[in-house]
Amino acid sequence: MIVVMGATGATGNAVLHSLLALGAPVRALTRTPHRPIPGVTDAHRPTLEVRYADAADPDSLRTAFEGASRLFLAMANGPAQVAFETRAIDIAAQTGIGHVVKLSAPAAEPDSPVAVSRGHHAVEERLRTLGMRHTVLRPYAFMQNLLRLAPAVAQGVILGAMGEAPCNYVDCRDIGDVAAAVLTGPDIAGGAHVLTGPEAVSHPELARRLSVLTEHPIRYVDLAPDELRDHLVQRAQMPAWLAEHVTEIQQLAVARPECPTGDVARILGRPPRTLDAFLHEHRDRFRR
Repeated sequence: MIVVMGATGATGNAVLHSLLALGAPVRALTRTPHRPIPGVTDAHRPTLEVRYADAADPDSLRTAFEGASRLFLAMANGPAQVAFETRAIDIAAQTGIGHVVKLSAPAAEPDSPVAVSRGHHAVEERLRTLGMRHTVLRPYAFMQNLLRLAPAVAQGVILGAMGEAPCNYVDCRDIGDVAAAVLTGPDIAGGAHVLTGPEAVSHPELARRLSVLTEHPIRYVDLAPDELRDHLVQRAQMPAWLAEHVTEIQQLAVARPECPTGDVARILGRPPRTLDAFLHEHRDRFRR
């Protein structure tokens, strides 16, 4: 049995559907089991269990992990993430789960300039300390998060603090396929995999492609980091920690120019999905 945490989130849901497509037995965890999980139908029920679990409730995790052999671990970024993920790992070890696939982040280092990445490093250290078999996935920016730009795109502008720096994007569905391959293929379990799409694209180039797609001009406005942070808090109503995170990862891309890797193609035996294909798929979301 494979347990998928975060089954209603972007990556967890993608992993869930990739596993179901393979016919693997899956236990999807959610804090709201009475609500439908996106994309799940009655046709999936033969290989799918849906269980309640909350990382703040250790007993619920113990119950949810019982009888499982593998775990996909993904939790939303936030101030409690390290504590919650560490608790999940400890309980997974106690209940006999033998392989954890953890969703991590680039630059997961003890001295990373990105606070969330430092947190991921701490969780990975816990996995190593326990001696658990584990695989780490390090995806770059999710293409799906670009949909949050739709209101700004409708106004003809994209804001950022990256200048001309290229940015790696990866489709969450590719992350799901990679995670499913690792969870069901013991020969490729272990190690760390950096997941990207086939190209890195700057914000000015993204604005150009969206201009072509929507048939109206979109410009990129480059802000100073402090200006972007203030805008995200005051205008976009982001929590301060999240605004800081967005600013930090954009500045990381400036300090460490990004370029695509071949990990998705190596694991899946096919090219990763392209940014152009994703934008075209969702073109109606970006149009006025």
